[in-house]
Amino acid sequence: MDGEMDVDATDQRGTKRVAESESEDVSKAKRIKALDPDVVNKIAAGEIIVAPMHALKELVENAVDAGSTSIEVLVKDGGLKLLQITDNGHGIDREDLPILCERFTTSKLKEFEDLSSIGTYGFRGEALASISHIAHLTVTTKTANSSCAWRAHYGDGKLVPAKPGQSAAPKATAGRGGTQITVEDLFYNVPTRRRAFRSSSEEYAKILDVVGRYAVHCSGVAFSCRKHGDSGVSISTPVAASTVDRIRQIHGSAVANEIVEFETADKKLGFRASGLATNANYHVKKTVILLFINHRAVESTAIKRAVEQTYSAFLPKGGHPFVYIDLEIEPHRVDVNVHPTKREVNFLNEDEIIEMVCSEVRSKLAQVDSSRTFLTQSLLPGAQAIESLQHDQPISSEAAAAADQERPAAAATPKTPATSKRPYENNLVRTDSKIRKITSMLVPAPSPSQDPSHANAATEPGNLPSDDGLQYETTDRQPLRIALTSIKNLRATVRNDMHNALTEMFASHTYVGLVDERRRLAAIQSGVKLHLVDYGLAGSEFFYQVGLTDFGNFGVIRLDPAPKLVDLLKIAAETERDDHLAQNPQPPSHEDTAIETIFASAAETVAATLIERRHMLDEYFSLQISAEGELCTIPLLLKGYVPSLAKLPRFLLRLGPYVDWSSEEGCFRTFLRELAAFYTPEQLPLPPSRRDESGGDVEDVEQDEEEESFIQTRRAQMARMLEYTLFPALRARLIATTGLLRGVVEVADLKGLYRVFERC
Repeated sequence: MDGEMDVDATDQRGTKRVAESESEDVSKAKRIKALDPDVVNKIAAGEIIVAPMHALKELVENAVDAGSTSIEVLVKDGGLKLLQITDNGHGIDREDLPILCERFTTSKLKEFEDLSSIGTYGFRGEALASISHIAHLTVTTKTANSSCAWRAHYGDGKLVPAKPGQSAAPKATAGRGGTQITVEDLFYNVPTRRRAFRSSSEEYAKILDVVGRYAVHCSGVAFSCRKHGDSGVSISTPVAASTVDRIRQIHGSAVANEIVEFETADKKLGFRASGLATNANYHVKKTVILLFINHRAVESTAIKRAVEQTYSAFLPKGGHPFVYIDLEIEPHRVDVNVHPTKREVNFLNEDEIIEMVCSEVRSKLAQVDSSRTFLTQSLLPGAQAIESLQHDQPISSEAAAAADQERPAAAATPKTPATSKRPYENNLVRTDSKIRKITSMLVPAPSPSQDPSHANAATEPGNLPSDDGLQYETTDRQPLRIALTSIKNLRATVRNDMHNALTEMFASHTYVGLVDERRRLAAIQSGVKLHLVDYGLAGSEFFYQVGLTDFGNFGVIRLDPAPKLVDLLKIAAETERDDHLAQNPQPPSHEDTAIETIFASAAETVAATLIERRHMLDEYFSLQISAEGELCTIPLLLKGYVPSLAKLPRFLLRLGPYVDWSSEEGCFRTFLRELAAFYTPEQLPLPPSRRDESGGDVEDVEQDEEEESFIQTRRAQMARMLEYTLFPALRARLIATTGLLRGVVEVADLKGLYRVFERC
């Protein structure tokens, strides 16, 4: 039939379609050729200038670097048609204009080592070059020493004439001191990118967000931004305006009126943080964070998550804060060159710095917590009386009088509008760290040496967990800055394997209790769902990730007196030999003698390997071995968590055959996996009472009283470490990978239970 497509019946769906240039001879090997410089420059431009807001961000940073005190922004069609920024900075010399838009031309960086002390916004010399490859760029500039301004036009990084037939050299013109950069027809030669923008109003809103961020942060600089053709301005901040006034003009009085100021610093960590945050009277549906690290506007998922968790104790459910953070870190501790648009930065001691900032914000919020204007439902003075009324119990006259005294204060509180809907009970998440835990309902059997009256003392509210006498001391060791490609690749592998829903579940969970020490199961609540978690599997992945993030900067656990390395290895080798013989019961033969020799020599071989590499092990893993073969220290991965030292000999023995010593990346990966296995919580036998009830361990060999006492002590220690150390660390730092899906099982859903009850 005419008009129908001719389809080859032999073609298979999913087969690669051959391009016209390849159809001549497919069998020939394709030659590798260097890309045309124009293609290379356009690729680079597409990475740096993703949208008009990125072009504006680069131009604003250049203007601030030039010492400007006034920056004016003019926008047309969301910046796609026109994006103009005018400043009164130092200007650009006439002699520098010919190479202004060439790639990697900059006045702020001379050597690679300068990156460790960079203190300006721009330093790579790629912003103007990238813009000139995807837009028509015009620069008008005048320095203080110049008698006139100079105007130059650029295309593809080079000077071009304003009109065909004219000279491309910069032309003298009238102008004021400073620089005016005009970007026209952005992405005119990248039609696919240009069509991807949905509306000019949406792009203009993003531009206003960028201008607003720098207008809040850059004190002493006046900002204005308006649309082309409009008489009024969208943003206008005077030079003398304070930070609070700038927030009031840009984000409104509702934010500025509920601001608290915070500031913290630490010389050892090399940082100083200050900022402004809203108190408990203000909340919106979405968190707004203005984060500046070394005066550069960046984004950080870790900081945002930590801030939201900090405010979760002060704001009602669904409420989010406004926070402005100015974080200054010593330049040699920050890597600013990790993202094409410089949207993200890496810095040392990230977790410690975030915790100190959030702790300071938390303390400031607690100081002004009494100024809340809404009624909270927890820990009210009349809660005892109200609870007794709910249970139809008689109430005393004194309690009634106390309740009457509380009523005027509650009546003065603004009431909820009648139009608001009450949430259904099956959507309510009932978790509170102050309420009674499920473990408090399980009364442990008192030991012979324990007073029965104090049997449940550990579960009484208000008792702090024991630290088992652990003591910590700080050292003067400076943190290492690790920039190894192998470590970056391993970190990227973890990020690529991230499971978003599972990571969010761990980040927002509430620990319920320990379920089974033998199968290493614990219960956690996330939202309205209850899950069983294999904390052995989760702990193994967590400690591996800690090894990657803290690589080269571990704490140490000092062994005093230091045992001989070979003695520990012999213990492990003998255990492995006994296990092998138990699994392979055979009559005595020559093979048994060979096996004895193999296991006996294994300890010596592994000891020689570790002693030979002791300097690398000490520098990267804090595993210190003396020249005489004594094990002085082992790495400390998590403060407050003590690994089972009974696993130490086997851990050391496995460092020989199970670590890939032939390649750098393979060595780091396998070593950290073995270290994570050593730190993973071990399986513990059930208590005698539960062992008899379950019937699963009836044939086990009876243990002596000393070993049983040790297991009881370790069981109590493990329960404390899981609740107060490991699971809080999982909530704060774990990136859940897809492999953890098999270690998490949903056992209850509140909505499902309500449906069951409704049918009953």
